[in-house]
Amino acid sequence: MKITINNKKYRCKENESVLEIAIRNNIFIPHFCFHEDLKVDANCRTCLVENCLDKKIVTSCTLKARKGLKVGTDSEEVKKLRKINLELLLSKHKKFCSRCKKGDYCKVFEIMKKYKILGDKYEPKKIVDKIHKMGSAAEFDPKACIACNKCVEMCEKIGICYLKLKGKGAETRISYNEDPNIDCIYCGQCTVHCPVGAIREQSHLEEVEKALKDKNKIVIAQMAPSVRASIGEEFGLEPGINLEKKLYTAFRKLGFDKIFDVNMGADITTMVEARELVERIKNGGVLPMFTSCCPGWVKFVEFYYPEMIDYLTTSRSPQIHSGGAYKTWWAEKEKVDPKKIVVISFMPCTSKKYEAKNPDLKVNGMNPVDFVLTTRELAVLLKRHNIDLPKLKDGEVDKFGEYSGAAAIYGASGGVMESALRTACYLITGKNLKKLDFNEVRGMKGVKIADIKIGKKILKVAVVGQPIPSTEKIIAKRIEALYKIDKKMKMREAHKNEVVREFLEYTEKLTEKKKAEILERGYCRRGKGE
Repeated sequence: MKITINNKKYRCKENESVLEIAIRNNIFIPHFCFHEDLKVDANCRTCLVENCLDKKIVTSCTLKARKGLKVGTDSEEVKKLRKINLELLLSKHKKFCSRCKKGDYCKVFEIMKKYKILGDKYEPKKIVDKIHKMGSAAEFDPKACIACNKCVEMCEKIGICYLKLKGKGAETRISYNEDPNIDCIYCGQCTVHCPVGAIREQSHLEEVEKALKDKNKIVIAQMAPSVRASIGEEFGLEPGINLEKKLYTAFRKLGFDKIFDVNMGADITTMVEARELVERIKNGGVLPMFTSCCPGWVKFVEFYYPEMIDYLTTSRSPQIHSGGAYKTWWAEKEKVDPKKIVVISFMPCTSKKYEAKNPDLKVNGMNPVDFVLTTRELAVLLKRHNIDLPKLKDGEVDKFGEYSGAAAIYGASGGVMESALRTACYLITGKNLKKLDFNEVRGMKGVKIADIKIGKKILKVAVVGQPIPSTEKIIAKRIEALYKIDKKMKMREAHKNEVVREFLEYTEKLTEKKKAEILERGYCRRGKGE
């Protein structure tokens, strides 16, 4: 069917919301509380449009398409009411937004400029709460909150329920569950779904800027696989466009001394994890074996299900593996003082900040990774330095950042397991798989189960997808981009990576204790806030 928006007809499905139709057709309607993967609450009241059929002004997120519907988005009455609602919501935004205060790009502030909202017109209710830190990962500033409740909904959706609503009516606000048996797992889903940055990553931008200016430091950049497939969205590009080589150029423009890649660390992780899986299979070890690349997942197990700790692989995560490699093997190879090395990871997740600060993961008394910037922080850093990423020429990674296709798919749900199976097959049979794509465990389905034949053995595998950032449509495009990278690579298995082979040969010459410190990790029961 078709409906009319601003005197132009648009195709749609019956009962589809007008806001969804507008978003799909690039028709601007301000909105904060709408998210296509969550239920519609219409809390923010900023997506107002005129229902010309019924002669009413209503929220476009609740207005459903029907035969004969005509909608206007820019009448004077609509703009006037929107502005009033926006002023009520955003009167203090510039004062409390961490990006606006530093003069960084902020999408919310762009809406304020469009509607000529200067701020400080309304005095909000008194809020005495200070900024609340979620470990070393995220933080919540109640003064910047517009009470859309998306963070609470998302926390409930993933089954944690750490964030909750407190108070009634006008006094309702976001608070935290004080139950000692409930804790934040630092997954960052609240930061992804907050439309105004009231819940955000704990920024490492200033520390990174300082390191880049320090001539006595050797500053290394390494980025996670998914960053290259999502950063373009911050520059107006479609989801799923691979900007890897342009990012390498951008890192050099920012002043990084060495451009490596977390994917190299992913190949190390694949080797360590595959070896452990084979050993568990051959020697009757604890099965099933769970991956441990996600710090949020690890915190979940350590806090909520410590009895499952033995099922976790002892392998470290990719960013920790590569960071440790650069501060040991690479430092010795290049004859540089490892204490002068600053490793900066560009990651898609706030929990990686928590992982980087974990004292249990130190190597020779040093954190393998010094600072972590999220994809959003990277976009801010590039814009601060007037770097227009899509317009840059392609660059190349430095030699010791080389990686296989198996590393690229780490950014897709199930990619870690698929990468490990490619190498586990080689370790068990001595032969490489003829078919490297495990399509049975790919896709957007929440739980995927398959039987994988390796030699004479049948391995039962499962992939469990967490609720994901952005929207399912967007994430599917990002995942597709990663599989394309893998498909095009000449080297698609971690055990063929010569850089990783050299590093692992280096570790074999160390004492067992030192080798384990670089490659492996332990776990423990975590208390609230740990």
